Amino acid sequence: MRVHALSDIHVDYPDNLAWLRAVSSSDYQEDILILAGDVSDDMELLAEALEVLLGKFRKLCFIPGNHELWVNGSGFECSLTKFAAIQELCLSLDVVIECHREGGLSLVPLHGWYDYSFAKPDRHLRRAWRDYRACAWPNHLEGSEEINRHFLELNNAVLEESNTTVISYSHFVPRIDLMPERIPLHKRNVYPVLGSTALGRQVERLQPHIHVYGHSHVNQSKKIGSTHYVNNAFGYPSETRIASKQMRCVFPSMDPA
Repeated sequence: MRVHALSDIHVDYPDNLAWLRAVSSSDYQEDILILAGDVSDDMELLAEALEVLLGKFRKLCFIPGNHELWVNGSGFECSLTKFAAIQELCLSLDVVIECHREGGLSLVPLHGWYDYSFAKPDRHLRRAWRDYRACAWPNHLEGSEEINRHFLELNNAVLEESNTTVISYSHFVPRIDLMPERIPLHKRNVYPVLGSTALGRQVERLQPHIHVYGHSHVNQSKKIGSTHYVNNAFGYPSETRIASKQMRCVFPSMDPA
């Protein structure tokens, strides 16, 4: 059994959906896939992508990204209501959305958002970042800090998980030093909405051997302390230099120690 990682497949793009459909139906039948968010904001496309992958892998673990919580034109008035509907969809399909154990292996989802702990958003980002327009939150979640705190609280029950190998996964970036130094300064204006240091502290508390994340669309493999951090984003069709456009095996081929 192997564990593979993939994120940010964005099947709203026909080329991406075609790639997903073309993934081998025989090579991964004994394996697990961690799908770390941003599949589609369209519930029908999300369901189709999950069903396609369920036919190719023995087990599919999924955590929603920010795109999944967009509600514009979706029929949902609140992003939390849509989040609950996504959870129900996954349960109906037998997609894993909670901590999953198989012998000496634990797979642990960590929810989150962003809270500007990486940087403060400028005026351009506040105008351009679609989450500000496409998501809708209840009144008690008045800003990104409160939204992030709400999702982080969902993780409390799994932060003491221990096993021979622990692989955690989030959509959002758990620490800003995972972003490569090569990123040009003018591209760093999105850093405020990549993730949060509070999510990073939860990862550090859990101390997984491997942590899979997405969202940044910048593929990365970096060991910090005892944890190997991996981002294997598929990305938009035009993103051919920062995304690998292939499945990535993170266990057991990646040393978990």
